[in-house]
Amino acid sequence: MKRNFILFMFLLFTSLLSAQDNTEKKVAERVESLRQAMESADGISLKELTAEKLSYGHSAGYVEGRDEFIRKLTSGENDFVTIALSNQSISISGNAAIVRHRLDAKTLDGGKPNEIKLLVLMVWQNKGKEWKLLARQAVKILP
Repeated sequence: MKRNFILFMFLLFTSLLSAQDNTEKKVAERVESLRQAMESADGISLKELTAEKLSYGHSAGYVEGRDEFIRKLTSGENDFVTIALSNQSISISGNAAIVRHRLDAKTLDGGKPNEIKLLVLMVWQNKGKEWKLLARQAVKILP
């Protein structure tokens, strides 16, 4: 009896870990989809990946909602030529995921080339079966 209980607990624990890993993988896939949509200025994908009440904080200190965030990317006002993400961590808590990573990018904001290096914090929320970006805040990496 004791042996069966231990086996049951082991299987339960490993299935919970597997579910956590699978959820983290899904969130990571959404982060990658967002990176690609930002690079290609794909308005349809950007809208699909973000929550209606998105709060998008820039390292320059201003905050935008979803419509303004998408408009600036699709109009070329904010133009990401390349985006590279590294040192990513994902933490799941219920229907929320906290994602942190480093972002290195080349931009053409207003046609002017620039390079940015940021630390980013994102909050993703599970809505039904999809993860949506609810909040994002970036800070510049100090030299």
